[in-house]
Amino acid sequence: MTKTVEFWFDFGSPTAYLAWRQLPKIAEARGAVIDYRPMLLGGVHKATGNNPPGAVPAKGAYMGRDLQRFAKRYGVELNFNPDFPINTLVLMRGAVAAQGEGDAFFHKYLATIFEAMWLKPRNLNDPAEVAAVLREAGFDVDWFLAKTQDQAVKNGLKAATEEAVAKGAFGAPTFYIGEDMYFGQDRLDFIDEALAS
Repeated sequence: MTKTVEFWFDFGSPTAYLAWRQLPKIAEARGAVIDYRPMLLGGVHKATGNNPPGAVPAKGAYMGRDLQRFAKRYGVELNFNPDFPINTLVLMRGAVAAQGEGDAFFHKYLATIFEAMWLKPRNLNDPAEVAAVLREAGFDVDWFLAKTQDQAVKNGLKAATEEAVAKGAFGAPTFYIGEDMYFGQDRLDFIDEALAS
């Protein structure tokens, strides 16, 4: 029986970026399927009373160093976005819209935004810069702008965020295998073990 990993993410999370770089390898090795679930991290934080790590300066400084340790372990590049924090509302609506366009389209969108956020950082707080990033990757910017204002897309992101909170999520990335929840990219080893069992 094929196992499924729900991957709840927001582009604004550098740990979600690291998870995105690693989880497909784990899933492929274990014959598992990833169910990508876009959510609005700001909405999750608000609903749960949680705060991002950067809200505590010492924790934020430590996390920055720890992220580089994990990036080195995974053999991936991570460059902290100098414009962080980024308001990801429009970007996450884009993810919801992209899912409706098929896997290839969706994965191209994921790669484009994650890389513009954490690999070759761009100021994604600036709508003109978002448009430039999308245009450079071959996306129809007019389509994107229209979709991010579409009520069904807005409702989809809101419903997904509410579902994440109802399931117990309080941050990103959050993973589920069946009823079991795992929080943080530093729990990928547990996910690997669960998929192997």
